[in-house]
Amino acid sequence: MTRDESPSEWDMEVKSRKSARYAIAAAVLLVVAHSTVAVLLRVSPTGVYFRTADQLAMAGIGVLLAGLALLLTRPRIRVGPAGVAVRNVFSERMIEWDLVRGLSFPDGAMWARVDIPDDEFINVMAIQSNDREHAVAAVRKFRALEREYAPARVDQD
Repeated sequence: MTRDESPSEWDMEVKSRKSARYAIAAAVLLVVAHSTVAVLLRVSPTGVYFRTADQLAMAGIGVLLAGLALLLTRPRIRVGPAGVAVRNVFSERMIEWDLVRGLSFPDGAMWARVDIPDDEFINVMAIQSNDREHAVAAVRKFRALEREYAPARVDQD
């Protein structure tokens, strides 16, 4: 484990529950469907000659698509004394507490966002509205940790 992944460094770590389940189910379905089609390619008389390479390619496409679907299991947010680490599908960003202006969940939004200076924000795909109580608990825990770690500031809006 690296220093960044030490469990003692983070007071909170949250991942979406429902999105991860949906992504895993979709990945399994993609692999099963493509593998089934690959096996049946040679069985059905379509007039086209499919070879073993075609079957392997079809199964490979299923595995590739499943891997892409599993990327949706990556989003997470970790909160600790050093700041907030937000990892979405492709990237991770560490935000120090002096830049954090809060966590908001706008009406109709699919996921929360960490507000930063200059009216900017970073989407937090790990806290999603479809997780309901899990999302509410995560927002409450984040705000409690923010009160503990974020420096007191006077907002000049």
